[in-house]
Amino acid sequence: MYKQIEKLITQKQHTYFQTSDKIWDIAETKFHEKESADVLINVLKEEGFSIETNIGEIDTAFVASFGNEGPVIGFLGEYDALPSMSQKAGSTQKEANPDTENTNGHGCGHNLLGTASLAAAIATKDYITEHNIPAQIKYFGCPAEEGGSGKTFMARDGAFDGLDMAICWHPGTDNAIWGVKTLANIQAAFEFKGKSAHAANAPDMGRSALDACELMNVGGNYLREHVTPEARYHYAYMDAGGVAPSVVQDHAKLLYLIRAPKGSQAKEIYDRLCKIAEGAALMTETEVTVHFDKACSNYIPNVVYSRIMGDVMMHYGGPEFDEEDQVFAKAIHDTLTEEEKQFRMIPPATPVEQKVLKENVGKVLADYVYPFNEVLTNVTLPGSSDVGDVSWIVPTVQCIVATEVQNTAMHTWQWVTNGKSGIAKKGMIQAAKIMAATAVKVLEEPEYIDQAKAELKNITDVTPYVNPIPADVKPNSLAF
Repeated sequence: MYKQIEKLITQKQHTYFQTSDKIWDIAETKFHEKESADVLINVLKEEGFSIETNIGEIDTAFVASFGNEGPVIGFLGEYDALPSMSQKAGSTQKEANPDTENTNGHGCGHNLLGTASLAAAIATKDYITEHNIPAQIKYFGCPAEEGGSGKTFMARDGAFDGLDMAICWHPGTDNAIWGVKTLANIQAAFEFKGKSAHAANAPDMGRSALDACELMNVGGNYLREHVTPEARYHYAYMDAGGVAPSVVQDHAKLLYLIRAPKGSQAKEIYDRLCKIAEGAALMTETEVTVHFDKACSNYIPNVVYSRIMGDVMMHYGGPEFDEEDQVFAKAIHDTLTEEEKQFRMIPPATPVEQKVLKENVGKVLADYVYPFNEVLTNVTLPGSSDVGDVSWIVPTVQCIVATEVQNTAMHTWQWVTNGKSGIAKKGMIQAAKIMAATAVKVLEEPEYIDQAKAELKNITDVTPYVNPIPADVKPNSLAF
């Protein structure tokens, strides 16, 4: 099985290389990924998948389906870029991409993410066709993971209902099962309206929306002492009221992103911040409007499926990088400060990870694999992902595969510059093999499906899933 999956993927890898490169070039941000989605849809149509578009009221979301009987396996694909991350591909220094006026960039590797899941879905389809295995294969085109929670909107629409297994991965600096939890989050904008006036001649006539924002931030920062220690929240000014200090600002707007281990905790903090905003408006005699933007749930790792994927990953091993890859990686690694070189995507949390690191000290590319460590399923990473909402609905498994240089952090120019490299492509193909082989193992031994579902049910029987986005909130690009 392993060799056949590898053959099915590598014989079409040129198509996958072209696909990921096209998406890197297009670099569209959340809810605007029309061309990127079309690139993936066109490949899937040629492979015999039927396509359903406009999922969850998102015109860049889609589901591609093959087969009509048997277990239902879903592969999750992302393809959104980040704003203001323009970078020339293959450069060993920070410089904007000269080939486009687009200032976006794939600083999280989603051009690779969506394409590897595509390759895995196609390889699984080819395998079950050749071996007459009854199964339904679905590829989910999931937009707006970056700041939009596209999957959460899709989940609210029932897109993932009926799946027996969901499979995903993420580009990274290491090779490991994503067996850790993530934080739930809520994002909302707080818009203050006041009254303009001349700041010198008639300051008493003005009511400053900017003052209201600053008072809200003061209150929000005092609140940090009184929330669960694992929680964190961040804010940015969307509108500071203009650039004229002689005018009392009659409009200003803040964007808050709230994170906590549980969705209920994030909601509690959000509610308290809303009260702080009301207090700031009261103090400044302004008005505040709260725009709930999006939210996502914490990720639940599934141990049953993680063990299977862990065995598959150990079989395939890490990507095999060549001398050209090593030279480029060393040049990128040299751009990091000593402090930045301390970053690790897989923290050395237990002796298991510490042993692997010790055996591979000094490597700038991870060609080794961390074995699945069930202890880490009780660890919560400080980041968030809308894969979390999928994991509450269907048993979900995902891995990290090395497509990036060691110690480089996500959302940096180093990740963007590396997005079309041989390093990235080798990791992408390795991820596709791991995901496809994991799906096939489950289809060939379907008793794992019942075990995985029972594991999830034990959790949701105690804490039922509640989609964290209110029904009246629509997918948007912060166009309030």
